[in-house]
Amino acid sequence: MEKTSSIKKFLLDNRQIFYSLSLMIVIPGLVIANALMFSESLKGTVNYALQNKATGISDGINAGLSKSLDSPEQMQSFIDTWSFYNDDVKSLDVFYYENDTFRLVSSTNKEQIGRTDNAMIYLVAWNKNWPSAQKVSIPTTEQGKFNNYWLVIYPLKDLDGQKKALLSMYLSADVVDTSLSVALVKSFWILVATVILIVLLLFANARLFEYSILYNKIKEVDQMKDEFISMASHELRTPITVIKGYVEMVLEDNNSGLSSEAKENLGIVNTSSDRLASLIEDMLNVSRIEQGRLKVELKEMDAWPLIEETVKEMKIQADQKGLALSAVLEPNSKSMVSIDKDRFKQVLINIIGNSIKYTPSGSVDIKVKNNKEKNLVIVVKDTGIGMSAKDREKLFQKFYRVKSQKTESITGTGLGLWITKQIIELMKGVVSVDSMEGVGTQVTIEIPLIS
Repeated sequence: MEKTSSIKKFLLDNRQIFYSLSLMIVIPGLVIANALMFSESLKGTVNYALQNKATGISDGINAGLSKSLDSPEQMQSFIDTWSFYNDDVKSLDVFYYENDTFRLVSSTNKEQIGRTDNAMIYLVAWNKNWPSAQKVSIPTTEQGKFNNYWLVIYPLKDLDGQKKALLSMYLSADVVDTSLSVALVKSFWILVATVILIVLLLFANARLFEYSILYNKIKEVDQMKDEFISMASHELRTPITVIKGYVEMVLEDNNSGLSSEAKENLGIVNTSSDRLASLIEDMLNVSRIEQGRLKVELKEMDAWPLIEETVKEMKIQADQKGLALSAVLEPNSKSMVSIDKDRFKQVLINIIGNSIKYTPSGSVDIKVKNNKEKNLVIVVKDTGIGMSAKDREKLFQKFYRVKSQKTESITGTGLGLWITKQIIELMKGVVSVDSMEGVGTQVTIEIPLIS
């Protein structure tokens, strides 16, 4: 029982290899079978054509003898001339039907003139008054060797259409058989080359199967990684929330009796807790997006009040850095869209927060308008450090952060913009970035308006 289970496991683990081996046997086998069937079909077609050709030659001989069928001497003269110019004819005989037997009256083999023959094929052709042709093999002087011929039996008729004699002719088929053999040999080598190419292709296919198996295993590992991150992030949220709650409670308690140094250290703990909580939330969002578990509940709403609310909340951060933060809705612009309120606010916080984070001085301006495509367009423009064209291309990649002397002191995970892009696309919108080093960055969000 254990041995059967091991064999079954081995077969399942290596099913792609066995599948490839099966293809290596089946496909060349089918090609060979097809080639053999084609060869047989070709032989049949050629033989049929040769049969018709042999009958056609007999028609020509009949036309040449039609005026002299009553004269064996004249027929002999014609046969001598014919055989001189047609060396592929082994023998050509003309018989008269007399007293239920066939008597040879003219022939390429003059010594045989006068003999009689009652062969069944002669009787059938004579009685049916219809030509007959069949392929025969005649032994040669060399032992074990044969020559192929077409035996043609043809009732000869005079000018009035009356049968007068019977033609028996052996027409050589060696030339055609040799040509056919040469063609088949060439076809065989082409077949061999084809089979070799197929086998090589299947070997390559087997390698692709190996890569496929490896890819599936990597996918499984990647899925396990996502599940671990999701589980770990969930488990970390609770202790971080507890730590943050107790730290804030102590900091807000004026009667705690803590020294200024202790409060400063707790402030550092609180800031680090915020960063860690943000990282955990980002990791959870990444896990949800990659597993297709991040859902958006789209509802029709006016986006402008939500934008104003978010800007007011973030004004504290801007004021701490001495930045001017403003939001303007262009006159006559509509702002009714289908969005997930919480996710949309998360997007705004990420983008406006980034602008504030990477702008040492100056301003962050938000302009809301409509475009010709009937989209709500939200433009977040800052006077920050900007970025190069190379950095712009990779900006929305996971874990990518612009690295320069100006960004060394700025913390972040490189996940915010990737998450933002995924959320915007889930809300059927698009996001784009335009930036110039030392000048600033402009992020544009477009979401379809509700007509």
